[in-house]
Amino acid sequence: MRRRLLTWSLLAGMSLAGQTAACAGQAPGAASDPDIPISHRDRVYSAEQFSNTVSVTDPVDSRLIGVIRLGDPQPGNFSPLYRGQVLVHGMGFSPDRQTLAVVSIGSNSVTFIDTATNAVKHTTYVGRSPHEAFFTPDGKEVWVTVRGEDYVAVLDGQSFEEKLRIKVPGGPGMQIFSPDGKYGYVCSSFNPETVVISVADHEIVGHVKQDSPFCPNIAATPDGKQVWFTLKDVGRTMVFDAQPPFAVLKSIDTGPITNHVNIVRNANGMFAYVTIGGLNEVKVFRTDDFSQVATIPVGKLPHGVWPSGDGSRVYVGLENADGMAAIDTIANKLIATSPIGQAPQAIVYVPDAVPEGDGTRGLEQLHLAGEATHLALGAVRSRKTVGSAGASGSGNDEVTSVSLFDQGLIQVLQASVTGLEPKQPYVLALARERNGEGPLEPLAAFSTNPAGAAIVNATGPIRQIVRGEDRIARRYLVIAEGRADKTGPVVQTQLK
Repeated sequence: MRRRLLTWSLLAGMSLAGQTAACAGQAPGAASDPDIPISHRDRVYSAEQFSNTVSVTDPVDSRLIGVIRLGDPQPGNFSPLYRGQVLVHGMGFSPDRQTLAVVSIGSNSVTFIDTATNAVKHTTYVGRSPHEAFFTPDGKEVWVTVRGEDYVAVLDGQSFEEKLRIKVPGGPGMQIFSPDGKYGYVCSSFNPETVVISVADHEIVGHVKQDSPFCPNIAATPDGKQVWFTLKDVGRTMVFDAQPPFAVLKSIDTGPITNHVNIVRNANGMFAYVTIGGLNEVKVFRTDDFSQVATIPVGKLPHGVWPSGDGSRVYVGLENADGMAAIDTIANKLIATSPIGQAPQAIVYVPDAVPEGDGTRGLEQLHLAGEATHLALGAVRSRKTVGSAGASGSGNDEVTSVSLFDQGLIQVLQASVTGLEPKQPYVLALARERNGEGPLEPLAAFSTNPAGAAIVNATGPIRQIVRGEDRIARRYLVIAEGRADKTGPVVQTQLK
């Protein structure tokens, strides 16, 4: 059984008591809010879409405490009588830090969880494929972006029942609020337009043009001056003025599969931390002049990102490594990585989530949710050398990471593909030879985004095949140009 050990490499001489003090006010709060020092009462939560779990981590020592199981893996969740959640994905929390709001895309739900007991308090079902949910700063409402449709569902903050809908451009990706609670900022995953909504009357009061249609994530600075959002398809991050007329301030080329962004205030200033999935790193930008000040390697396919209550650390979910990375924001260095569930998406850091007790009630161990196999593909040196590369593998350095998430007898394959031509068709396939020679058996056809990247999924007993387990004839993962019915040259091959 694969079991990843906790890695802990604190900087020399560093301790919780001796860390450099941070400035007050961390996202999503206001700059005037007090900092909350890291303690064992805090929790980092991650929403994991293939194990359908929420992992619960103690940030002091980056220790996984356990998981909240919201649903079952495949194929159990295919049953017409299935009652659990599917594709656990989005996450927010209440201003009093007592309630998590967890969005499950596949079952169209928002699950509300008590942070002190880990118990489900309520489940609300909304429209097709919701993506993210967050409480207004006063806690009176919960806004849910229903990405499969064209509205934000507004739920009552106490009963959690839907009370109205705000029509927006189709495919709303995420919403976040100005620290003073005046505005809600809603970006789109299907249309190149972010809208600004008055929280008081639920009316659209502003529009911001996106450089591309696919925005998955958005964050507001605690000083109420800026809003940052990511564009996953083109690998960019944009910034606009948080106040009317909501003018665009900057558009930054950040890299393929730009995932999430969040804001940190510390003794060095205020910074935006952006997860770049295709590069396996986090990039750090100043918010005053937008200059890049750090690049931090963190692990395979970084996705969600959230600061601690005092801004001294940032936590990052590693989608293709089933891990939670901790970054010291003063040194901008990775200091710990701990195991969590399969394919973490959104994460949140909730200070003082467990005011008393050990907070283990209702939690389970990882078990199957912690099982995965990791592979890598490299670019073929040239098409002419494919046949001569032999058993050494015909790739250079890794350009595509692959995770096979165990679901019992089968796995969910997820490939974070980079290094290909933009907007072109490709096929992820099995080859009989490591160098890609011979007939190919297609697994998934896909097209790259404008950054030459893609997230590709397939399901089946793939681990057994690529490892040659149980006397199965071994095959190798490759990526070829073309379509499933007519493949072209192999351009990436399995490295090991």
